[in-house]
Amino acid sequence: MTSKAIIARRLFDGEEWHRDHAVLFSNGIITELRPASQLPVDAEVVATVDLLAPGFIDLQVNGGGGVLLNDGPSVDAISRICAAHARFGTTGLLPTLITDTPAITKATLEAGRAAVAAKVPGFIGLHLEGPHLSVARKGAHDPNLIRPMRQPDLDLMLAHAGEFETLLTTVAPENATREQVRALSDAGVVVSLGHSDTTYAVAVDYARSGARMVTHLFNAMSPFGHREPGVVGAALDDGALYAGLIADGFHVAIASMAVALRAKAGPARIFLVTDAMSTIGTNLDGFTLNGRQIHRRDGRLTLEDGTLAGADIDMLSSVRFVHERIGLPLEEALRMASLYPAQAIGATHRRGALKPGLVADFVALTEALDMESTWIGGNTVFAA
Repeated sequence: MTSKAIIARRLFDGEEWHRDHAVLFSNGIITELRPASQLPVDAEVVATVDLLAPGFIDLQVNGGGGVLLNDGPSVDAISRICAAHARFGTTGLLPTLITDTPAITKATLEAGRAAVAAKVPGFIGLHLEGPHLSVARKGAHDPNLIRPMRQPDLDLMLAHAGEFETLLTTVAPENATREQVRALSDAGVVVSLGHSDTTYAVAVDYARSGARMVTHLFNAMSPFGHREPGVVGAALDDGALYAGLIADGFHVAIASMAVALRAKAGPARIFLVTDAMSTIGTNLDGFTLNGRQIHRRDGRLTLEDGTLAGADIDMLSSVRFVHERIGLPLEEALRMASLYPAQAIGATHRRGALKPGLVADFVALTEALDMESTWIGGNTVFAA
């Protein structure tokens, strides 16, 4: 079968740069990379671009395109969220349910199952952010809906664990036991610690029990102190814990981001998340969450009392922020949006780089880092 090819003046494969190279793909899978001057005679060149990189992976996306997942979980809602973020280079995302009722949680899992069957472009699973969190670190989550994890909650997640490429849940040790975390991890559910006021020691203990991530580093968690390092300290000091970071300049100060990036123990890394709400790709000036008004002003989303309520940023803007404002090399900024989140969910056998055998998910940018096109499974889903 004839391979398709995209030629790039600069191509980043997830590890290194290539000049005047092409990525070849067939049936939605990358087959090889080779110099543009050495393309097979029967290869079909479908695009020539300035810069080609692995498609972005966003593990925390509450909404987009005017849709908030909590407002009505469905295949249509998931599809609209994925399409909204594809405009900004995201080729794989986890629609995220903010703490809600048991009925909405169940409906979300069922909608996710239907989205898998419908093969929604960009949908790679779900993120259940709560309801098993700490009221003390609730953030914008409704405290009336936060509760301990009971056996029916555990059983529901275990029943759906094998239905998605990734099922991720954020829990706090205050409302989820080590045994529950171990059961979820053993079943393939990615467990992230977040919205927690717990100690460094407990957070590290939960990492040993199967938790592998920390949700939106610094936000809604016990801070780093000189005698009690808290969840922040555990995230930075424990080399097994990956950590998501909202890089909008509001959730975390630039200096704090820079310090954290320098301090993070490996091999686990810090990766970018948007924590985006329904405003992405729209001119909405606000929306409601669990019956409460969220205001959109000057790049911030807040409750009436000023509490941040998700973020108003896309993944390409996040990449540009850590590259231009923090000064990270472009290749590292790109890794934070693709390779590192893929590693965090154990998906590097499918995505996160431009390598033979991986899914043909690409983002094409101009030299000025403006959007050119987004490709999912070898198909153009957005062109500027």
